[in-house]
Amino acid sequence: MVYSTKTIRNVMLATGVALALSLGVTQPAAAEFPEKPVEMTVLFGGTAQTISQLLADLMSRNLPQPVVAVSRTGGGGAVGYAHVQSTAADGYNIVWNSNSVSTAHHKGNMPFNYEAFTPIARISIEVPALSVRADSGWSNLADMVEAVKASDKKLKVGISGNGSFTHLTSAALFDNLGIADKVTYVPYGKGKAPIELLAKRVDAAVQWPGQFISHQKSGELNILCVTSEQRIALLPNTPSCDEAGASGLDITMWRGLAAPKGTPAAIVEKLQNAAKAAAESGEFQEASKNIGFTIAYLPAGEFGKLIVSDDAKISSLMSELGLKK
Repeated sequence: MVYSTKTIRNVMLATGVALALSLGVTQPAAAEFPEKPVEMTVLFGGTAQTISQLLADLMSRNLPQPVVAVSRTGGGGAVGYAHVQSTAADGYNIVWNSNSVSTAHHKGNMPFNYEAFTPIARISIEVPALSVRADSGWSNLADMVEAVKASDKKLKVGISGNGSFTHLTSAALFDNLGIADKVTYVPYGKGKAPIELLAKRVDAAVQWPGQFISHQKSGELNILCVTSEQRIALLPNTPSCDEAGASGLDITMWRGLAAPKGTPAAIVEKLQNAAKAAAESGEFQEASKNIGFTIAYLPAGEFGKLIVSDDAKISSLMSELGLKK
């Protein structure tokens, strides 16, 4: 019997499909992602942890498996970055990253830099604020600077950790004000900025505004300025540090998501899309107003370019301040 070309082709196609089905190969592996929970490493407590938990929950709604936020703090972010960097580049371990990827590296806390990660998306921007106790008698930045210069004691400033972003921001601020030599830095450990201030273990702290606002409203703390060039919506009556006397100061923190270097583009895209949907949700927008951050979504490509540019600026600033190793 002679078979036509069309018949032979159909038999071969049917055989191929049957073989693929018998082997369980029905579609590319990336199309199945994720087949198990995705772990999001969180580097810091406070605002970073609050936002990450909400982001993880919202991303979970747009993926077939949940995203789980796991706290891995220490070393100005180095502990968490080291964990994620050591995992497989398969999308199941991601990090809620920030400018800290540069500060931790240039401080000498970790041997690798941002190049060890694949950007997924930038999510938000936060602006640090300088706060002091209300009973300090300092109602503005000029009051504090004048008092510090006149005192024979050093100003104790609380920071998240040596080499952390709040350390860099604080050092840049007090250098700008001409009192860098009269400041000593005190890492919080497990404490939070308001707790350390109210317990009088530190005299001032540079942290996220959300940690200070309720205490300012209760009359316990004064927020003297924010470190961005412009005022922020959350504190419309609080001057920027530039306005208050730290001329030219403009320091903000971005937060986003990254995966180990080499994570497949298809997987990055799935995570990016889930993050975008979360950032654009009404719940995330409402949280931004309550917690005090600005939603600033950027896709992977643009986010990657920002990280490269930002790393160069941080490296230069840390060198000028004597913080780079």
